[in-house]
Amino acid sequence: MIKLSRALTQTNILIIPIEIIDNMKTLTSFLTLIVLGFSITLASAKQIDLLNVSYDPTRELYEDYNKVFADYWKKQTGDDVVAHQSHGGSGKQARAVIDGLAADVVTLGLPPDIDAIVNNAHTIDPKWVTKYADNSSPYTSTIVFLVRKGNPKGIKDWSDLVKPGIEVVTPNPKTSGGARWNFLAAFGYELNVSGHDKAKATDFVKALYGNVKVLDTGARGSTVTFVERGQGDVLIAWENEALLSTNKLTSGKFEIVYPSQSILAEPPVAVVDANVDKHGTRAVAEAYLKYLYSPEGQDVIARNYYRPRTADALTKYASQFPTIKLFTVADAFGEWSKVQKDFFADGGVFDQIYKSSTAK
Repeated sequence: MIKLSRALTQTNILIIPIEIIDNMKTLTSFLTLIVLGFSITLASAKQIDLLNVSYDPTRELYEDYNKVFADYWKKQTGDDVVAHQSHGGSGKQARAVIDGLAADVVTLGLPPDIDAIVNNAHTIDPKWVTKYADNSSPYTSTIVFLVRKGNPKGIKDWSDLVKPGIEVVTPNPKTSGGARWNFLAAFGYELNVSGHDKAKATDFVKALYGNVKVLDTGARGSTVTFVERGQGDVLIAWENEALLSTNKLTSGKFEIVYPSQSILAEPPVAVVDANVDKHGTRAVAEAYLKYLYSPEGQDVIARNYYRPRTADALTKYASQFPTIKLFTVADAFGEWSKVQKDFFADGGVFDQIYKSSTAK
């Protein structure tokens, strides 16, 4: 009886014992089986297209992550995943999904944008926040200031942003998730320093928006306005966006100012259940979000300037993220549903403040 050695599939080298070569009939049968095996493998492998609808500043993060995840999925299943990206202001992206943009997953700026899809399109499980760890938020960030090199206006804290003559750049909270974090960071700061005086906090953010000249629709648009177009004295920005600007986009021209306190921003993720069931992509979509929590995913997150969740990744990148006093939405304001209604719904606090601050 002839014994066959295994093919070294990892290196694509096939070892055939010499005794087989003496039996051409056996060799022909053996090679036929090998070709048939390769044919079945090729036939079963497929390409899976996945659409990730995300918010502005995650472009570089998911360009990097998509490659890492595709390699992981290929090794696990043999299939090729092509993850497509759509970016814009978080609120605007949520509206696009509500209006029919066929996202498999959403990775948005804040929970109310996913809740808006739940409530208006009914395409996401209402219990989405429980599907993954940390309230389905695999990374965090905070809100900081980006100023020009040398900080010519001497901006050190939130209180400096309301001074006369300071031109502030920030996006529109009606369309941008980052802008809502900016607004809440400023409002929460004043609540904390004033003994939770809501009237003082309202007056503070009114004065701040009185110094805002342009409201872009998204965080990346505001970065372009400040960094590339040279407008404004200070950009209120995601920490990751500010780090990207100083380390990669325009090194040496800008610097980051960390205020005395800011907000813990927790961008959430969710599978769009109705769409993945329609597309047949549930397994890969769920794995795509779950892998963000893996050591490899957390490393991608940290090297793209988002704060990772795991202790190992936080330790590895500790020098990149200065310690800062952070408060949460729950600490300062309560439930997100109430925050969205009170501050950002039509006729809410932002509408009242911005209309008043821009009135001539």
